[in-house]
Amino acid sequence: MIASQSRIWTPLDFERDGKFVDYLRLPHSTDRSAYGCIQIPIVCIKNAIGPTALLIAGNHGDEYEGQIALMNLARRLTPREISGRVIVLPSANFPAVKAARRVSPVDAGNLNRSFPGSATGTPTEMIAHYISTVLLPMSDIAIDLHSGGLSLDYVRCAIIRPGRTSEEHQELLELLRVFGAPISFVDSSQGGGGGGGATTLNAVARSLGVPTITTELGGGATVSPAGVQLAEHGITRVLKHIGIAPNLAGEERAGTEFMDYAGRDSSIYADADGIFEPAALVGQEVFEGDLAGRLYYIDDPTREPMELRFRKSGRVECRRFPSLTARGDCLYTLMLPTVV
Repeated sequence: MIASQSRIWTPLDFERDGKFVDYLRLPHSTDRSAYGCIQIPIVCIKNAIGPTALLIAGNHGDEYEGQIALMNLARRLTPREISGRVIVLPSANFPAVKAARRVSPVDAGNLNRSFPGSATGTPTEMIAHYISTVLLPMSDIAIDLHSGGLSLDYVRCAIIRPGRTSEEHQELLELLRVFGAPISFVDSSQGGGGGGGATTLNAVARSLGVPTITTELGGGATVSPAGVQLAEHGITRVLKHIGIAPNLAGEERAGTEFMDYAGRDSSIYADADGIFEPAALVGQEVFEGDLAGRLYYIDDPTREPMELRFRKSGRVECRRFPSLTARGDCLYTLMLPTVV
C-alpha cells in the first residue's frame, strides 16, 4: 500500500482552467544548497469538465523521442481545443535527462524500476511516489513514452499490461489499436526482456485502475523522426478517442500487428568482452541457427571472433546499439506474432 504524503510540491493549480507551465519542486539538500530543490518542468492544460490524460516522457533520461513529442504537444495544445485536462511531464527523471543518462546522477536511481516509490526515499523514489500518489490518481489515462536509450535500438511499438477484467482488457486493446504503433504488445510477463515487473509505472497504474500505454520509439540515444511522429499522432488519436480533444487534427490510425516477447531463452547475451558486429537489424525475421553477430576480442587481435547464432526463430524486437560490449550485455531479444 502506498503511504505518506509526498514532499514534492508545486504552485501549479491542477483544478484551474487555462494553460500553465511550472515546476515540481523536489527538496534536495546538498553541500552548496542546503535548502535547494530539483525543479521538474510540468504543464497543465485544462478546460471545463472532462477526462484527464497524463503524458510522461523522460522516465529514462537518454530517451528523446517522447520528450520532443511532448514538448511539441505542450507548446501547441490550447485550452479551447480540449474538454478536460492534459498534464504533461516531459522530463520525469529530470536529473537523468540533464545528464543524458538512463539513471539519475544524483542517486543512480532508475525511475522505471522505482515505483511505487517512497515519500522519504531517494530523489528518484520521491518522483515515483509523487507520480503514484498525486498524478496517477487524478488521471483517467496515462501514456508513458520510452525508447531504447543509449544501449538499445528498439522496434517502434506500444505496450499494455493485461486488464484486470475482461472488459478492462478489451478497452486497453482498443487503445493500442487507436494509438496505432506498427507493433503492439500485451506484456503479461514480469517485465519482459528488461525486467522491472511490479516496479514500473505501467504496473502501478494498473493497480490503481488507470489505463496505461507504454511505448518504445527508437533508440541509440538519438532521435528517430518516425518515433517522434508516431508519438505525436498516437497521442492525438488517443485524446480524440477518449473525448478530451475530439476536434484535434491528426493522422488517421494505421493498423497494428500484435506480437509477443519470444522469451528469455530466445535472447542473445554476450559471453565475453569485446566489439560486437551485429548481423541482423531491428524488425528483421531470423531463423534458428542464423548468424546473430560476431564478438571481437580487443585484447587478442589475432584470435578468431566468437560467432553468436540465434537459438530460436522470430523477429528482432531490439538489439544492442553500442558496439563495445561487456560480458552479460543483452545483444538481441526476439518477438513472435500472437493473437489477442
